[in-house]
Amino acid sequence: MGFLNPVNKSFCLETLCESNYQKLFQLIPELHAVDQSAIGTALNNTTLYLNIIEQTPYTKTIELSHSFQKNLEQFFAPAVVIRLYTDVQLAEVLSDHARASVRQVFRDVGLCREIMNYKWRLNYFLHKWLDHCLNKNYQFTYTQDDDSSVREAPSYQ
Repeated sequence: MGFLNPVNKSFCLETLCESNYQKLFQLIPELHAVDQSAIGTALNNTTLYLNIIEQTPYTKTIELSHSFQKNLEQFFAPAVVIRLYTDVQLAEVLSDHARASVRQVFRDVGLCREIMNYKWRLNYFLHKWLDHCLNKNYQFTYTQDDDSSVREAPSYQ
């Protein structure tokens, strides 16, 4: 995948986060209603797992990952942690399976350019991955608080 490096990264990052929010709701139309987890399936493709990590009145932190089988073991990648800002309709990647959170990597807030570049890469990856998932036509089933028949997605915290 090529790396896109816009000049006005802060404006483009906001636009990208808006687009990611819309794509997440295209992929998982009932995302607002999910309390615990959801499982997405598509013909001849790996399973997608959605796990709710945290909910507040204006945010929801989720984890989205694919499930793979290798050597009889199940592993999940990419494990992308995303914060949804429901009041402004933005989806921001906090971390993924290969990269730590911005807060862990950049302790010095004076590194604004590096922080913005890091955030851009995380969110651009989500943008491309959501395009891929949408093209595969995943359909999601949801778990409810009283429904233990659907296997819950794993937690990566």
